[in-house]
Amino acid sequence: MFFEEGKVYHIYNIGNQKQQIFFTRENYLFFLRKVRKYLMPVSDILAWCLMPNHFHIMIVANDKTVRQAEKRNNKISQFSENLRILLSQYTKAVNKQEKIIGSLFRQNTKSKSLEQTNTNKYIVACFHYINRNPYDAKLVSSISDWEFSSFNDYSGLRNGSLCNKKLAQDIINFDKNNLEFQTLNSAKNNNEKHIW
Repeated sequence: MFFEEGKVYHIYNIGNQKQQIFFTRENYLFFLRKVRKYLMPVSDILAWCLMPNHFHIMIVANDKTVRQAEKRNNKISQFSENLRILLSQYTKAVNKQEKIIGSLFRQNTKSKSLEQTNTNKYIVACFHYINRNPYDAKLVSSISDWEFSSFNDYSGLRNGSLCNKKLAQDIINFDKNNLEFQTLNSAKNNNEKHIW
C-alpha cells in the first residue's frame, strides 16, 4: 500500500471467500485492541466499522504512516507493516479458537485514496458509508444499535478514543446533533461508487 502524508484513505478487507471473520463479541474487541496497538500509533483514524465478514477503517496518513519499515530487504510503509502484523495475529487467534487453518482474510487489503478532487465529497461519503454499513446490511434497525463502529463515538452515545474526532470534525464538518439523519441520507448523493 502506498500512502501520502495528509491524504485520506479507505482501508478495507473481507474474509477469504467472503467467510465470517468475527465469531464472538470478544473477537470484535480483540481486533479493536489490535487496531489501537498497531494502527492508532501510525495513523489518524477518522472512522471504522467491523462487520461479521469484513472491516472498514478510514485514516489520514501522517508522518508515521508513510515512514518506511524494513521487511525482508523490502521497504514498505510502517502502516502496511503494522496492518500485516495486526491481521496475522488476529488470524492466528481466530484460527486457534475456531480450530481452522489457512487464510482468514483475502490476501491483499485494499487502500483507496479519497482525495480525487478539490472537494471532500468522497471523504464525506465514505465517512457516512462506513458508519451506515451495518444498517444497510440490515444487521440493525438503527445505526446506533451496532456496537462495532465509530458512529456512537461521534453521536455522543459512547466516549470512544480510537478516532481523532477533532480532525474528523475539521475535515467532514458533520452535525453531531443530527448525525444519524446525515448518515442515513448520505447515500442519496451518489458519491459512494468512488470510495472503492
